[in-house]
Amino acid sequence: MSPALDERDRIRAAMDRILSGKPENSNGALTIVALAQEAGVPRNALTQRHLDLKKEFYDHLRERGAVNDTEARLRDKITKLKKTIGNKNKELEQLRADVPALVRTVNQLTLENQQLRQALEGPQANVVPLVRPRP
Repeated sequence: MSPALDERDRIRAAMDRILSGKPENSNGALTIVALAQEAGVPRNALTQRHLDLKKEFYDHLRERGAVNDTEARLRDKITKLKKTIGNKNKELEQLRADVPALVRTVNQLTLENQQLRQALEGPQANVVPLVRPRP
């Protein structure tokens, strides 16, 4: 299917509307998807046929210092993930520090358990059974 003759003109007009903050056919997001929707063209018109217009749109965004919605969302996600990684690293460090103490405790309890078992197996000379007197 060949592109419409006025497709480039519609994309440029849509670009102007979105960049001026006056979208008519889209949510006005600073994305290629919104630009394609605003222009009434399929998204692949910008990602395959009119790469120069896509680049021009992103150049305008960079000039304005505007961050598109996708980039902002990804930056937020990266920040949250870095924070999560930091928390997990602290938790891992604490767990690694706790392991030697836990190993020492397990060894001590094992030794005490062995000593108690040996004491039960040996002669019980110190234990005298009590017999109740019969009435």
